[in-house]
Amino acid sequence: MTVTYTAHVANARFCGFSKLLLAWKGSIYKLLYKEFLAFFITYMALSISYRFVLLDYQKRYFEKLAMYCNHYANLIPMSFVLGFYVTLVVNRWWSQYQSIPMPDRLMCVISGSVHGAGERGRLLRRSLMRYASLSALLIFRSVSTAAFKRFPTMDHVVEAGFMTRNERKKFENLQSPYNKYWIPCVWFSNLAALARKEGRIRDDHALKLLLEELNVFRGSCSMLFHYDWISVPLVYTQVVTIAVYSFFVACLIGRQFLDPAQSYPGHDFDMYVPVFTLLQFFFYAGWLKVAEQLINPFGEDDDDFETNRLIDRNFQVSMMAVDEMYSDLPIIEKDRYWNDSNPRAPYTASTVFVLQKPSFQGSAFDMTIPKEEMQFQPLDDIEENLDESGGPGMGVPHYNLPLLNRLLGSAPSPASLGGMLTRSSPARRLQLLKRGGGGGGGGSFCSDGSSLYSCLCQDTQSTACSCGAFPQHPPLSGIQFPRDESETQPGGAGEPCQNKQAEEPPRRAREGADGQAEGQARLLRRLTPQPSFRPLERVPRPEVEKPGFAVRLVESFPPPACETPGSLLANEPLQQGERPANGSQAPPLLVLLPNGSQSDVEVQTRTQPPRYPAPGVWNVHLRSVSVGSEVSVPLHICEGELLDTGRGLDEGQRSPVDVEDGV
Repeated sequence: MTVTYTAHVANARFCGFSKLLLAWKGSIYKLLYKEFLAFFITYMALSISYRFVLLDYQKRYFEKLAMYCNHYANLIPMSFVLGFYVTLVVNRWWSQYQSIPMPDRLMCVISGSVHGAGERGRLLRRSLMRYASLSALLIFRSVSTAAFKRFPTMDHVVEAGFMTRNERKKFENLQSPYNKYWIPCVWFSNLAALARKEGRIRDDHALKLLLEELNVFRGSCSMLFHYDWISVPLVYTQVVTIAVYSFFVACLIGRQFLDPAQSYPGHDFDMYVPVFTLLQFFFYAGWLKVAEQLINPFGEDDDDFETNRLIDRNFQVSMMAVDEMYSDLPIIEKDRYWNDSNPRAPYTASTVFVLQKPSFQGSAFDMTIPKEEMQFQPLDDIEENLDESGGPGMGVPHYNLPLLNRLLGSAPSPASLGGMLTRSSPARRLQLLKRGGGGGGGGSFCSDGSSLYSCLCQDTQSTACSCGAFPQHPPLSGIQFPRDESETQPGGAGEPCQNKQAEEPPRRAREGADGQAEGQARLLRRLTPQPSFRPLERVPRPEVEKPGFAVRLVESFPPPACETPGSLLANEPLQQGERPANGSQAPPLLVLLPNGSQSDVEVQTRTQPPRYPAPGVWNVHLRSVSVGSEVSVPLHICEGELLDTGRGLDEGQRSPVDVEDGV
């Protein structure tokens, strides 16, 4: 029988648990007193033998053995092993109680779904409920020793009224080597289907609800069966038991009080009775006894589940609910608070103090806010997404600076951009060089004042946007980002890459419409005769209509079929008769590209193969002085013009360079 002491601890008071220490039934004293007496008697027997029986040299050996056992007994992890084991057993104990099949939900559904005030309707309801109770009884007989002692055979089940003789014959005729507690549940389902067919259950929804509650009830029976089948692993129980018993066997010798005259460390006092060792045995062994009692709560211990009481309660309540209480309603009348909009039940003198306490409204209900902070502010005057931290960036729109700092902090340095450009295709790299120039004060895709780290090109998803030189970039929080599209002026400084990218198609269309032939004639159209070439020094960028790359010819091998090698000119930046700064006879190779930047480029031209008549294939080798990247592009030269076999700047039109996959 379960020991209930809840009423004794309803209110916390001084030494509230002290009264519980005197209880005997279900107490630790009742569980442990035999083991405790055995341990104490054994300890005293060894102590008497050491003091009065052993000789002096035998005492010396015993003392060494005692110190050895005391030293190594503490290596056994008692608290760790016992703590996990008892926690597992207690959780399992409560889960088994929650799995006990209770018929309350099922009986309510039967009473409300199976209709018929006559004998047939009553018979259906009682039979359905009896089948459910029979299934629970069969599973209790399988897992509980107390229930099995009450119903040891099926004859006792029939005599108790849970099963008829005809049902017993059918039950025994069904041959199965497994537990047959589920057979009454099948009878329940068949009888519910028959009641639906007869119209006792009026719709399929009621039948579905009835079978769902039956499945919940049957699932609880199944869980009890599996808890009884699958126990805590035996090895776990053995490890815990051996750990506890071996520890206290070592304590029987190791905790002996030795002769103080021998001056052993920690043995300068003789108490005869080991008080704290006995307390330690009481705690650890009692902990193990708790797990021993709770590991199977369907026995006959003081704190085991009262299965026979549960069988009686469930059977009586369920039969009353489906039979006597069917269609049994009290007279419906107005309650005493019918005209009261705020009904409140009365209080007695012992509970009236509850009315003196205000009701709980919420933890933030009584907060106080200054009046100046309670005024609504116009939304137009509120600056959103501002960096509220002090410093230079205060009041600047905050565009997720932590995320950008993470991205830009991992961006490659300017020295490593050359390798990045080298790994890309020649068409893409030359296209980036071509986009270097622009108008409006050096208006490249990013301003000259911006850093390469803040220039993320949409074409390459990298920082290789050909922004020109690499000045000292300002902090990101100090950059003024445009707040809307109206503040973004095309070609202005600080314009993002995506805005320039969106402006490219209209600009190309305007250039093609203004003068397609004129634009092509300006690009790489003339071969200048020259007997020999040598490396030229850097020349200043000429003042022309559109700024471009200032380049110098490094090396050139003219085709054998040509009388003189050629230099490619664009926009004719040098007038007739002008010479480079170093006095060379050959004009420098100047390439003016759209949106040119201020970068310096070295160009090599050579023919492939060695004897290829003009027009031929020229390989132009570009190297950026500031960035350090290299670009090699094959050019088809025919009649003094470069022909574009790829896409080029305008699809199907002549363009400054000719590449296989377009620019």
